[in-house]
Amino acid sequence: MAPWVQELHFPHLDTIPITIDRTFPVMPAGPIPVSPGETLYLSNLDDMIGSRVLTPTVYFYKSNEHNSHPPVMKTLLDALARVLVPYYPFSGRLREVENGKLEVFFGPDQGVLMIEAHSDIALANLGDLTVPNPSWAPLVYKFPNEGPFNVIDTPLLIAQVTFFSCGGFSLGLRTCHCLSDGLGAMQFLAAWSSTAKAGVSVTNPNPCWEREIFRPREPPLVEYPHFEFMRIEDMSSLSTTLWNNKMVQKCYRISRECQTHLKNLTRSAKGSAFTTFDAMAAHVWRSWVKSLDVKPLDSNLRLTFSVNARQKVKNPNLIDGFYGNVVCLACAMSTAKLVKGCLSEVTKLVHGARIGISEEYLRSTIDYLEVERPRRMEFDGKLSITQWTRFSIYESADFGWGKPVYAGPIDLTPTPQVCVFLPEGEADSSGAMLVCICLPEPVTDKFQEFLSLMD
Repeated sequence: MAPWVQELHFPHLDTIPITIDRTFPVMPAGPIPVSPGETLYLSNLDDMIGSRVLTPTVYFYKSNEHNSHPPVMKTLLDALARVLVPYYPFSGRLREVENGKLEVFFGPDQGVLMIEAHSDIALANLGDLTVPNPSWAPLVYKFPNEGPFNVIDTPLLIAQVTFFSCGGFSLGLRTCHCLSDGLGAMQFLAAWSSTAKAGVSVTNPNPCWEREIFRPREPPLVEYPHFEFMRIEDMSSLSTTLWNNKMVQKCYRISRECQTHLKNLTRSAKGSAFTTFDAMAAHVWRSWVKSLDVKPLDSNLRLTFSVNARQKVKNPNLIDGFYGNVVCLACAMSTAKLVKGCLSEVTKLVHGARIGISEEYLRSTIDYLEVERPRRMEFDGKLSITQWTRFSIYESADFGWGKPVYAGPIDLTPTPQVCVFLPEGEADSSGAMLVCICLPEPVTDKFQEFLSLMD
């Protein structure tokens, strides 16, 4: 019987040998409802500093008789051109206007970017393809001298197809977060893959832009403190520990039994509405703080995590097919002493932050961003958790060659205070979760020890 918490190891590879064969733009296959010089509005949720990134993901496909080199490229290319007609904003570019606000603008010869590459090694040489590995970075295209949070005038979708000597291949994507949140990105990916399988454009649901629904109020009305965005002076040992040590990426398989056990541990005598996410997020945050031995104990700490607010929006209701950013950052705050303490109390903090996300909080966030327009990410005293377990990422990435062996992120080390919850691969239906996190190398054993404690 597998342990409830199991560390998953991945090899530290030398640079993967990649040869880029060609780089070319992909344009919409038909007319789109904008002309050169026209623009589209982005909401404050779309263009806040945390969204100004090209999110990298990679998808691995093993060799079979249907995915030889030329048909794969033609299928992906033709389907992408078709899907760019209804999803035409991806073919535009971003630019800054008054007060640093972003908008999508359209000019001649834009489109998305596609890269065809090959490697002389086999997929088997990459090690375990089910565990995210920072060594896979060459499989996702980056521009030379690219800077963080710089998405101005760059392609909003970049797709690199890398063929391996065994006949397998990878699809490395970078998708601009300003155009879609995680659910929106899955909607686009599903349309692309469905179109590839059908040979004709398939969009279900039809994509909806309409970012104007999230315009700020006039005048803006900030009704909440929004500690998730504020700078809080970190007087603890946390920053020193994180930045004075080598950071390493770790990945743990958390069984369904473990998740259920943690949720049961947090139940009070009167019962509770705590979810599996509440319990898991609390357990990871608590294990992280304890392993880092944050001092002094009265230090203020934050846990932030994204909450899908689609079902909260009622005035008016969101149209089915809306693929923009509709996520709010929830923020749980406490002292290091409390976070190191009772799991049920920490879970209560996470639960309270999650259920505190309402339409009023969403509107207040939009207005706060309008007034303050934060220009930097604040990490003092903070751990951020991103949940991918509810994304249909494996199903959405079936282009006709079957579901990928792995679908998800690659490298967390550039953002050492981020943890990602991932679904286990489609081949496994046990309900296990992968917890991927960056840790200072000296505390990795302690973190696994605390993560494995189930009392």
